[in-house]
Amino acid sequence: MRPAWWERGVRFSCVGCGRCCRGEPGAIFFSRAEGERVCAFLSLVEGTMDEGTFRRRFVTLRWGRPSFIERPNGDCIFYRAEEARCSIYGVRPSQCRLFPFWPEVMRSEGSWASYAKSCPGMNDGRLYSASEIEALLREDAAQRA
Repeated sequence: MRPAWWERGVRFSCVGCGRCCRGEPGAIFFSRAEGERVCAFLSLVEGTMDEGTFRRRFVTLRWGRPSFIERPNGDCIFYRAEEARCSIYGVRPSQCRLFPFWPEVMRSEGSWASYAKSCPGMNDGRLYSASEIEALLREDAAQRA
């Protein structure tokens, strides 16, 4: 088997720019536990919020799974343009936390380079080793299952 293109590692540090939170429409999946954490966080920030209110205001179904609502322009409902930041960053779901270590980004050096054009944190900052990348990809796979 051929070694992965990232066998020597890759550099990445989130700069908090929010570019991964906006633009292209898609789905922002989250687990039940992640939804509960976000709901609890919003309860602290916005006042009491029950699960029903949370689901009505922030959740939709995509391909039969809960996903955060996106605005018509593709931005995540939790992206705050005025601050260029995620308003739930500390409790964001693993899908968001694991970026850019998604299979579609890591499949080739060309794919990585393409995503890096819009993410200033890629190719800069902390060096992730091959074993760390493999662990992150396994975590991503488990979340998608």
